[in-house]
Amino acid sequence: MSVTTRFAPSPTGRLHMGHAYAAIRAHDFARERGGRFLLRIEDIDGTRSRAEHVATILADLRWLGLAWDGEVAFQSARLDLYAAALERLRSLGLMYRCYCTRAEIAGAMSAPHGQVAAYPGTCRGSRERDAPHCWRIDMAAAVARCGAPSWTDHGRVVTNEALAQGDVVLARKDAPASYHLAVTVDDAAQGVTDVVRGCDLFAATHVHRILQALLGLAVPRWWHHPLLTGADGARLAKRHGAPALADMRAAGLDGAAVAARLRAGQIA
Repeated sequence: MSVTTRFAPSPTGRLHMGHAYAAIRAHDFARERGGRFLLRIEDIDGTRSRAEHVATILADLRWLGLAWDGEVAFQSARLDLYAAALERLRSLGLMYRCYCTRAEIAGAMSAPHGQVAAYPGTCRGSRERDAPHCWRIDMAAAVARCGAPSWTDHGRVVTNEALAQGDVVLARKDAPASYHLAVTVDDAAQGVTDVVRGCDLFAATHVHRILQALLGLAVPRWWHHPLLTGADGARLAKRHGAPALADMRAAGLDGAAVAARLRAGQIA
């Protein structure tokens, strides 16, 4: 079976070393197996996506020595696919409007320290009205319809725990699709066979597997890898001061050497 992986950054800021590590892992997985590596720009967040960040992303990846196959895909050009998926789920009676504000949701959700609380279903079964709303999936109804299909991570069978994720948002108030819906539809449409991504998205995969079952989409294999961390053990991220690849390029660093250190598990 031929292998296809992808790297799918959002152009809402500049890439850092954590992004570079994720891109290299997905790129090398495909190349080592004679497969294809795709680049997809997740740009449907109209309030934060910037064209200048797209150009920087492309330059950063080339600087690292990574090459992708085919044309770069943009989520903003795929809105009809998301609309069709949403309509299918609505026709199955699995979606409902949620009118809650961020503050209302924060006040209604609580969880033990270190855990993420699921949306409590405040708007499930409420009367529809003309007001700003997002669309949530009724996860209990979804699981009742398709069961709880398992999936594999590094070849290990994982029991689906989508119910624990709650009624996640599939279409936001300010965007035509949420991450959960868009990434699931896109991976299927692009023929992605192996999803190589950070372990911070492990829990989201339970949701994605449910959506694949409901929409009749192909099921890839998953390979969640550890996140790149600093000397203090904290995840490398922009908010933690992780260096931007663009700044490293501007300083004259050798991108191929940076990539080699990342492959060896080194960040310094």
